[in-house]
Parts: sequence; C-alpha cells; structure tokens
Amino acid sequence: MTDDMRQRASTDAMPDAAGPAPDATDAMPDATEDARDAVDAIVAQWRVVRPDLDSSPVEVVGRMHRVGDRLRERLIARYRDFGLGEGEFDVLATLRRADGPLQPGELAAQTMVTTGGMTKRLDRLVAAGLVTREAGASDGRTRAVVLTREGRARIDEAYAAHLADERALLAPLDDADRAALAAILRRWSVALDEGDVATS
Repeated sequence: MTDDMRQRASTDAMPDAAGPAPDATDAMPDATEDARDAVDAIVAQWRVVRPDLDSSPVEVVGRMHRVGDRLRERLIARYRDFGLGEGEFDVLATLRRADGPLQPGELAAQTMVTTGGMTKRLDRLVAAGLVTREAGASDGRTRAVVLTREGRARIDEAYAAHLADERALLAPLDDADRAALAAILRRWSVALDEGDVATS
C-alpha cells in the first residue's frame, strides 16, 4: 500500500466532525458506581426518544420495583421450606409478635388484606394445625385466632431463617448505607401513609 493510499484509508476511518448520532449508550446517565443495571439502560433509552421528559424518577421507583420483586422471590422460596405461603407466614408472624390472640378483623387490618382473604388464610392454617379459632371470653360469637404449639414452633423457626435471608440480601450494603436507606424509606413511607404524595 502506498503512502497516499494509507492516508486516504486513515481519513476514511475518521468520524465526522459532528460525531455519530447519539444512541442509548451515549445518553446513559452517570452512575455513582462502576456497575450499571437495567434501569440505567431504560432511562437512557427514554432520554433518547423523549428528551423533553425528565425520566429520573424511574431511577428510584423502577429500582424499587425491581429490588422488591427480587427480594420477594427469595423470601417466598424460604417460606416454602416451612410449608408456608407468603400469606400464611404473614398471619403467623403477626400472631407471634402480638404474643396473644387476635380477632380476624385485627389480623386483616395488620396484614392489609380483605376479611375474605383472611378467612381463606385462616382456613388453611387451621387445617394445617397451626392456629385455632377460639370463642371469645366475653362474647361466644366472636372467634379469636390463636397460635397452636406447632404454629408457634413453626413461625419461630421460619422467622429466624427469614431474618438470616434478609441479612444476606443486605450484604452488598454497609452499615452506613443500611441506616441511610432505612431513614429515607421511613420518611417516604410515612409521607405515603399520610397521603402527602399526590399523583397527577
């Protein structure tokens, strides 16, 4: 190849002065760490096709959804090791920390399910021998829900395993990150519960 040919090849390989058209990678938002996740790519794509919109909320809410789904998958798998579904674990845990009988309505309120949904959960737990329905002391028509000995032992064991899993899931965060995240989520949770956040 002559010097003239080499010069032309080098010139042809150079990009235009204006540079290539932007793509999703070029528009990818800065990450605070080297690793990027799927949400970075999603936000980058939106910045390309709708640069007039601020897609930054997806960086928080989108990640909350993804992280929540991952956590739920892992935790539900552990409940199954103890013969429990997510709903049954929730009922047993609520009864255990109450350390006493609860009315079905109280259980429904604390676990945020309908009374009909609670009835189905209780029916399954009664059939499994993990809870009983007992007549109220002052009103025989009411039926308080009580953990059986087996139910208490099951939830004690399941909850210990649940906590071990939660610690493992939090391992990528150091103590300072966990404390900061807990404070932020608490403030957000309170605002949502009090109706201080309105959607448009």
